[in-house]
Amino acid sequence: MNTLLTQVPPLRTVHPAARQLLDQVAAEPAEPLRLAVVAPGGYGKSVLLAALDRCYRAAGVDALLVDDADRLAPDQLEELLTGADGPIVVAHRPAAVASGWTLLQLGPLGVEDVARLISAVTGSPADPAAAAELHARSGGVPRLAERELLGRLEDFRPELDELDDDVLRYLIAAEAGAGRNLDLLCALLDRGPDQLPAIVDAARTTGLLGPDDALLPLAAAAVRDFGPPARRLTTVQRLVELQLANGLPVLDLARSLLGTGSAGTSAAAAFAAAAAEALPSDARLATRLFEAAAEAGDRSSAVTAGWARAAALSGDLDTALRLGDGMLGAADPETGAAGAAIAATVLAHRGELARSAELYHWAARTADPAIPAPAPGWPGADAFAATALVGTGDLDGARRLLDSPAPGVAPTLFAGAATRMARGIADSVSGCATETLSTLLGAAAMLEPALGGTLLPDSPAALAALAAVHTGELALAESVLTRALDGGIGGDLLAVRHRLLLGWVAMTAGDLAKAAEHRDAVAGQSLEARDELFFATLELGLARRASDLVGLQRSWNRAYQASMRQQTDLFTLLPLGELAIAAARTGAFAKISGQLERAHSLLGRLGEPPLWTVSLVWHELHAAITLEDAEAAKAHLATLTSHAHCGRHPAALATAAQCWLSVLSGTFAPDAIATAAAEMHDLGLCWDAARLAGQAAIRTSDRKAMVQLLEAARQFQGTAARREPGTTEPAAAGTGLAALSERELEVARLVVEGLTYKQAGSKLFISGKTVEHHMARIRGKLGAADRRELLATLRELLSRPDAS
Repeated sequence: MNTLLTQVPPLRTVHPAARQLLDQVAAEPAEPLRLAVVAPGGYGKSVLLAALDRCYRAAGVDALLVDDADRLAPDQLEELLTGADGPIVVAHRPAAVASGWTLLQLGPLGVEDVARLISAVTGSPADPAAAAELHARSGGVPRLAERELLGRLEDFRPELDELDDDVLRYLIAAEAGAGRNLDLLCALLDRGPDQLPAIVDAARTTGLLGPDDALLPLAAAAVRDFGPPARRLTTVQRLVELQLANGLPVLDLARSLLGTGSAGTSAAAAFAAAAAEALPSDARLATRLFEAAAEAGDRSSAVTAGWARAAALSGDLDTALRLGDGMLGAADPETGAAGAAIAATVLAHRGELARSAELYHWAARTADPAIPAPAPGWPGADAFAATALVGTGDLDGARRLLDSPAPGVAPTLFAGAATRMARGIADSVSGCATETLSTLLGAAAMLEPALGGTLLPDSPAALAALAAVHTGELALAESVLTRALDGGIGGDLLAVRHRLLLGWVAMTAGDLAKAAEHRDAVAGQSLEARDELFFATLELGLARRASDLVGLQRSWNRAYQASMRQQTDLFTLLPLGELAIAAARTGAFAKISGQLERAHSLLGRLGEPPLWTVSLVWHELHAAITLEDAEAAKAHLATLTSHAHCGRHPAALATAAQCWLSVLSGTFAPDAIATAAAEMHDLGLCWDAARLAGQAAIRTSDRKAMVQLLEAARQFQGTAARREPGTTEPAAAGTGLAALSERELEVARLVVEGLTYKQAGSKLFISGKTVEHHMARIRGKLGAADRRELLATLRELLSRPDAS
């Protein structure tokens, strides 16, 4: 037996394309054979030769099996083959095959073949999805797939060490993202275009490239993690230098240098350039790259400002504020202005609008006398300052800024959007503000195509949504917020705000499930003061609307503490209103009286603008109703009535307020209640509409009016009666829960959850007496001796998996 086999870790299975050959050799081992097995590395040539070796040995046939024939010089191979009488099988990587030889080419495995390989390695059936994923990552190359399964990609380390230097550098370049740039590759390898194909052909023989000559995902991981570190570092650094010299993008290349400890001028320049590329679309990556540039030795103001901006956009406001504050005292006016603008943005998100306005104004006016443009790179500073000033009640100061902007600011799309946003906010506190929403929506639309990576104290979309909620335009609010969220306006920093405001829109519309989804999407994140206030009061509002007293008490402390960390401003009146009602429900109204006073003082300085005043007073009305403070309720009604002329929304709330007081006094016209509730429903205030109609229904003595109001309440809330009109409730049948009617089940669930009869009745739009009547019938049907036994029985029955 004359066999030359390379000693390599064997694969677990023979390549499917070779099975027929093995069957043929096993049946006729003495048959003359001159076979060339051709495939890149890792496709199973050695495994096939080992299997053939066993077949020939078992049959006693002297065969010549030569592995890695491509490593032999032509005369060596010729000498080896001369005189061989029996079967000859030569395995080599892709090359021309001599005439007279049978050719067997081994290609990539299919998904089913990979599944069989998984079963052979793991000893258990392969999951189809796992097989498909492994096939995609390995490209069907047997060696890659098996090493991934065994967790042994490090076995590539010695193989990569032994590669020709040009081939290794080509693979490193391909992993770094430069595999298709022929000019760059030629410069890297110092080869002409006519010499490059030979290197690519040699790289293909490694089995690490796919059909498109791109590195397979697992091969890329092997080259990146187990290639010679020093050669990889020098190769990537050279690529970066070549790209920088030609003014070409370096993001993909510089990203691969992160964590390598690269330092020096070229590395710092590469990281800084890559960070600028990443900033519009990936602020977190940009933050890492700017930090790497600083660590590599670039401590310039441009890198520091970029790092601070990227950190803020990614939500790391502590780092942004630290860097921005450090820039304030710089001798260079531009650096100081940039630091002020960054600090101003952070403070706006932390609820400090007055200080934010001061810093923005300073940034806009701080410039080198020789440079007419203020704060280059920070357009919109005056506009942001004006917006903040309106938010704190200083309309005159805002108007002065808008009427005399700093000179030299280029009229960019971004600057135009910021100015339009500021004018819209200023107009929102003037008169009935009929054009405000259109102006703010226009500002949001202007910003959508603007360059990404823009640091904003607030977005036109968020302010437009707030104005829309305050005017009952909930559909517009949802639309503008969704577009801003999908477009990534303001980066991660404003994504949370947009999401929370979407939750508020859904809650205001009565869609509590959707509101909870938006809340849950940001739950667990570290929130800044403003976002924390909106999150906590969103939880509070959801608990109140679900009649969840336990949840209301649990959420109250977090919401109250959040309100104390946030300065009262125009843009936080919605959460303040929700907090007022919750405070009344929990007996803590005195705690927030100071905040409400500051809010009304702010509104007073702005001339009691209807757009912002009405919603707060509407919430205060309901707080007064809860506290049974008739005088306060009448005062709130008078305020609402005084603004009713400013549009459909304030008129609807004023009418509904009048109806609420008449309902509570017991002297009301059911038709007027139904009309008022229907108007609120048409404005999207479904929960408020349902509650008004429901509370009127349980307080009227007119049976017909009660039925009509209850039906209206259910329809407004989206819970129309489940039985068809004209049908009667089916007679009780069966035992346990089966003996209860649908209404009795609803009552039972609410009482078991801990609601009082009055609370359960309010939720179902029936009276507490009716709930008590239902509970008496349930007790009789279940045979409970007393209330304690009844509740215990219901808890046990309702906890069963089959309870419906």
